[in-house]
Amino acid sequence: MVGAKLRVPEIADNPDGWGPPEALACLHNQLQNVPYAPFSKSDRLGRVADFTRGGFPSRGGAAGRAGGVSEYSVFDFAYDDVDELSFRLVDGKPPPRPRFGPRWRSQQQKQLPQRKDEEVEARRREAEKDKLRRDRLYNQSRNQPRREAAVFKSSVDIQPEWTMLDQIPFATFSKLSFNVGEPEDILMCGALEYYDKGFDRVTPKNERRLERFKNRNFFKVTTTDDPVIRRLASDDKATVFATDAILSTLMCAPRSVYSWDIVVQRVGNKLFFDKRDGSQLDLLSVNETSQEPLPEAKEDINSAYSLSVEAAYINQNFSQQVLIRDGNKVDFEEPNPFASEGEEVASVAYRYRKWKLDEDTHLIARCEVHSLLDAKGQTNFLTLNALNEFDPKLTGVDWRQKLETQRGAVLATELKNNANKLAKWTAQALLANADTMKLGYVSRVHPRDHFNHVILSVQGYKPKEFASQINLNTSNMWGIVKAIVDVCLKLNEGKYVLVKDPSKPQVRLYEVPADAFENDYVEEPLPEEEQVQPPTAEDEGVMKSNEEKEDGDV
Repeated sequence: MVGAKLRVPEIADNPDGWGPPEALACLHNQLQNVPYAPFSKSDRLGRVADFTRGGFPSRGGAAGRAGGVSEYSVFDFAYDDVDELSFRLVDGKPPPRPRFGPRWRSQQQKQLPQRKDEEVEARRREAEKDKLRRDRLYNQSRNQPRREAAVFKSSVDIQPEWTMLDQIPFATFSKLSFNVGEPEDILMCGALEYYDKGFDRVTPKNERRLERFKNRNFFKVTTTDDPVIRRLASDDKATVFATDAILSTLMCAPRSVYSWDIVVQRVGNKLFFDKRDGSQLDLLSVNETSQEPLPEAKEDINSAYSLSVEAAYINQNFSQQVLIRDGNKVDFEEPNPFASEGEEVASVAYRYRKWKLDEDTHLIARCEVHSLLDAKGQTNFLTLNALNEFDPKLTGVDWRQKLETQRGAVLATELKNNANKLAKWTAQALLANADTMKLGYVSRVHPRDHFNHVILSVQGYKPKEFASQINLNTSNMWGIVKAIVDVCLKLNEGKYVLVKDPSKPQVRLYEVPADAFENDYVEEPLPEEEQVQPPTAEDEGVMKSNEEKEDGDV
């Protein structure tokens, strides 16, 4: 079989230069007027230009400059329907849609509501208010990393004649640890009433109005004014003396934000930790560790000072209302050491307990318990404290809506905003060896009425378990006390004051004259008759209309 001959094609060669030879010049001339349509590599296969339309665009026209093919229409080949349906791309994902661009903006505009009735306008205003609030909080967190430096001042005026002896940063407190042994009960004074278990079933739906107990007296006596401690000191029962309120302040010092001060008196070989008359230790801080600052003006009912006074009154009344007031009291070894004969006093018992710090140093503290509870034939000691809600808009959590369904969220918010206060209550319960600590949730009847309150709920916790939950380490607490006691025992006889710096996480130790704080002016809380009265029904209507007007302005 003879193979087919291979026919070599003719090659047009131009030996005289570049480009086609003269033989192909005629072909070049024939193609001069053929238009060129730009194309894209992403165009679908199977489309061709439609040359059925007349006229050719000029190369210098708008279409040519833009690279477009608007002069031509396109059409699909007449594929068979089966072939078209069976056609699949290897990459089946849809092409990415740009986030920002004309198409995205046009789609956003199409989604805008067409009707602008009252409901739509209210939602828009609420969204704008939320955005403004978030922006304000963000700017504050950036511009004020330490809020207390810009807002708060020292709890005591530092005089020029005072001598600063030492300053201890809180960073050193976190590294301290001391394991103290079991304490010894020295004496128990006072009388206690039983806790009413019915308050454990209180909910926001069946709230209880908070009563006032003006006839019952509450005592906040400092260490050196306590006749029992004076007697124990004269009998040389210990070296260091204090109260549970003072010890808890020292133990939880790293969590504090507000400034506080403790008077230290060195008398012979004895050491007394005292508080000043009208000290802030008698009050309860509110939103101390919150990121949202409180108003500075004292006349404002939501200022830090006003809320502290309000919280102190709420705690006193709450601790007496949740008791069974049938006259059945349990008396202890000695009566209340601060009450006069025939005087009606609050239900409280003082436990004087002694701890051993080292071979030569013992500490006696006066601790408080507020009630008794019968549990399976055993008598348990209780401490009673109340958290108070003043304005849900500031905290962001409405107790009336969240306490039943999201109680953990309410407690978590309080742990964030009142970390120091809750830690001090837990420390006091541990010092008094209370079996249970009861926490009440008390709210205002109206956000602008700081006189009338309601009890929304009462919860009980084991002090040791609650301390573990809030990361309160007993060894670290006693390590702080031991370190401060060691520093103060090296001082000479005299009077000193330990002050928490208002702008820095540290405490400073000053030596002060012997007559310091004796003639100080004490700003007592105003009587209820002279305080700002709660709003009337007419005032509430005016406030509501003003709030609606402010919302409309926003």
